[in-house]
Amino acid sequence: MSELLMGRVSLQTRGLRRMLAANALVVAFVALVVFFALNSDVFLTVDNFRTVLLQSAVTLVVVTPFALLLMSGYVDLAVGSTVGLSAVISGWCMTQGLPWTLAALIGVLAGLAVGCVHGWLIVKRGLSAIIVTLGSLAALRGLAEIVAPDPLYGFPTSFLDIGTTTVLGIPVLVLVALVVVGVGAAILNWTAIGKHILATGGNPEAASVSGVNVTRVGVALFLVTGAASGLAGVMLAARVGSTPAATTGDGLEMAVLTAALLGGVAFTGGRGTMRGVLLGVLFLALLQNGLTILNVQPQWSLAAQGLVLVLAAVAEKLAGSQHGRVRGDRGDPKAG
Repeated sequence: MSELLMGRVSLQTRGLRRMLAANALVVAFVALVVFFALNSDVFLTVDNFRTVLLQSAVTLVVVTPFALLLMSGYVDLAVGSTVGLSAVISGWCMTQGLPWTLAALIGVLAGLAVGCVHGWLIVKRGLSAIIVTLGSLAALRGLAEIVAPDPLYGFPTSFLDIGTTTVLGIPVLVLVALVVVGVGAAILNWTAIGKHILATGGNPEAASVSGVNVTRVGVALFLVTGAASGLAGVMLAARVGSTPAATTGDGLEMAVLTAALLGGVAFTGGRGTMRGVLLGVLFLALLQNGLTILNVQPQWSLAAQGLVLVLAAVAEKLAGSQHGRVRGDRGDPKAG
């Protein structure tokens, strides 16, 4: 009897911790908006929010498949370098006279190729996801600098217009990002694929026994993450109008990881929502935007982002996520 009572108390305590962790981001988000609104006259303006959304578009495109990948138990820490390489390759193609549509396609395919390599090495061959993608982070950045040692610019006006054009007052890049997030949310919430992703991240052995092809799920998510990073690189080139190899996409991997964890995605897989991820991205974007408006030095903004990542890890702990490692670090039962 006492054991049953203790079990119920434990379940109630765990549920309370998860509820607090889930609502902590909403409370922090509201507090953040109120703080910056009270300290700035321009924070709560349509133009400023449009700017925040435009600056978040690239992050949203990358974080959507990245979060799904994380939910499946894998991680890709090279997304920032993939974005940079794709931007440089598409920019270089345009400077060589190729039509911007073809150059953009080549940039997306470059990201897809990176995802293919990651999927084969990590999912099929069972190598460490962290080690492989950290190696790629450096290798891809170096390759981008080899392709274009100097910043590329002078892209076609029709291409640059993508970064500034609006539809009903909403930037085209934001619309693209919202479509990507919407597709990701639909897949996760309303398709068998979404259930397979969560099952693969939660318990790959059980998922495999129940008929889920965990290898196919992992490879497909790496491919989609790579292609989305390629698309994000093209979008970033259109918005900025230049592609410096050393800095394009730099630090994006930290931003998407922080947003995903902050939004409730478990680092070890098996749990997460697109609603939480979207809120995590907007929280980080508003934090950086507010600090910029208040003339806070950039290094403090970076420090704040790092602190948020640590707090996100604490929130994940409070949520009672399973203990374990990223699947690529303990071997895929279907690899081979």
